[in-house]
Amino acid sequence: MSDTVEAVGLVKHYGDVKALDGLDLRVPEGTILGLLGPNGAGKTTAVSILTTLVMPTDGQATVAGADVIKHPAKVRKRIGLSGQFAAVDENLTGFENLDMIGRLYRLGRGNARVRARELLDRFDLADAADRPVKTYSGGMRRRLDLAGAIVAEPSVLFLDEPTTGLDPRSRTDVWAVIRDLVGKGTTVLLTTQYLEEADQLADDIVVIDHGREIAHGTSDELKAMIGGERIEITVKQAEAVPEASTIMERYADGDLVLDQRSRVLVAPVAGGTTTFRQVLRAIDDAGIDVYDVGLRRPTLDDVFLAITGHVAEVADQPEATAGVDV
Repeated sequence: MSDTVEAVGLVKHYGDVKALDGLDLRVPEGTILGLLGPNGAGKTTAVSILTTLVMPTDGQATVAGADVIKHPAKVRKRIGLSGQFAAVDENLTGFENLDMIGRLYRLGRGNARVRARELLDRFDLADAADRPVKTYSGGMRRRLDLAGAIVAEPSVLFLDEPTTGLDPRSRTDVWAVIRDLVGKGTTVLLTTQYLEEADQLADDIVVIDHGREIAHGTSDELKAMIGGERIEITVKQAEAVPEASTIMERYADGDLVLDQRSRVLVAPVAGGTTTFRQVLRAIDDAGIDVYDVGLRRPTLDDVFLAITGHVAEVADQPEATAGVDV
């Protein structure tokens, strides 16, 4: 299976800030790569480079066999892009939006109209085809945006946080659309902040932080890196952290991870709710006040805590270009 998307050593500087710091990516044909990381990790910068919107400071990349630096026009003809915000005209109807995109792709008037109706049916928007987009729900707008991204039937589709801000039902609808596209042969690079989303969709996952890869594998492999269930406790007073750490280590089935600044302690455990109750009793007996406590399965934050020692958080980064976050 050939790599439809391949990037080697991507670097992007904005002044003294490295938005990307030697990132490698490979997406085999007909698969989904999930690119995970917090805001500011470099996900959108990577997508912007691969879709020819931004030039890299260093490194090289090919998409659908075309070099993104040497042959950007060829790349643009072979890809679709759906950004973080639906790029649709609210004053036009759903049909008019897709028809306009088809004409911009030079499909011709007749073909553009046929393609628009076909996609409205495919994305379950036919009943709303002739309504102004400003009357659409968030999920409907996102589906329309995805439809616009594949009007020209691209072989590679870039989805930059496609479900951010959507309610659970709309998110599930978008996931179904993405699965359908891949089932028909489309290759997808998906950026997201949600491990659950990558768990549902991605064949392979790359986790990045500060523009660098910090973990790579399937969803199961990433979870295996940090164990199964875990207890997370946030204590109120910093002076209580040492004693809370001692208690947590007593019950931990692996290394305790501590974020001193936020007073968050996370420990992998065996025994599920039985161990959870024992830890709570010990914390209470020690007179330690807590803000929050929970027993849960691994999340993206757990991966970041385990690998980097800090929680995933919004980073202050310069903008790659107007309307594009790094």
